[in-house]
Amino acid sequence: MASKNNLTGYENRALTTALTWRTRQQKRPGVWDRTTRATQDRINNIIPEPVHKVVTAVMKQMTQAIVTGSGWMTARPRSEGTLQERELAVRNLMKTYRTTASIEGGVAGAGGFVLAAVDLPALMAIKIKLLFEICALYGHDSRDPAERLFILRIFHMAFSSARQRPHALAALEASYPDKEGEPVELDWRQFQLEYRDYIDLAKLAQLLPVVGAPVGAVANWRLTTHVANTAIQAYRLRWFNEADPS
Repeated sequence: MASKNNLTGYENRALTTALTWRTRQQKRPGVWDRTTRATQDRINNIIPEPVHKVVTAVMKQMTQAIVTGSGWMTARPRSEGTLQERELAVRNLMKTYRTTASIEGGVAGAGGFVLAAVDLPALMAIKIKLLFEICALYGHDSRDPAERLFILRIFHMAFSSARQRPHALAALEASYPDKEGEPVELDWRQFQLEYRDYIDLAKLAQLLPVVGAPVGAVANWRLTTHVANTAIQAYRLRWFNEADPS
């Protein structure tokens, strides 16, 4: 990790924030997390089975497309710019994407169960496209399969339960494309279940009449912001690791 003595003021703050975030991800589940987990288990028992099937099918299709497809191509990797300049571009990009996600969620929420089910793959596509754009702004080439795996690791990190976050973080850091050795294999089943549970809890009320539209808009705004902020911290840690890999 880079020495703070050689960093600018912005880089010092960014490194401190990233390390604080990293420590927080390693904490054991607290009372609130265990309560949330119990609530999620109860919710899973009452959510219609078609919703579960939609999310699982979408996850399988999307993850396969991310790893092998060409439809996620973004701008060429940014080759110049300080960390501060890059992150200003990332935050401007985040504003655009979360506004799009919020509008999409509001429209879907107003449409009841059918459109709410359609919203799930649409929201995932928005978040993944955002991650590909962020990857390029930090100077990495998303055409590289190793970079795509790293993007999936960020996505998994963002939507892991408190119990799984330490494992997700360790796998993320083991998957730096320039790191020696084989990356930790992604547990696809766990990946799907963690994301499904996180989204179910955040967006359950979107299925309800009247309140579905505002809930969908707010939920999509927050979920998109969350995945973008997770990506910022992940790429910050990688930035400073690459600056001083020792």
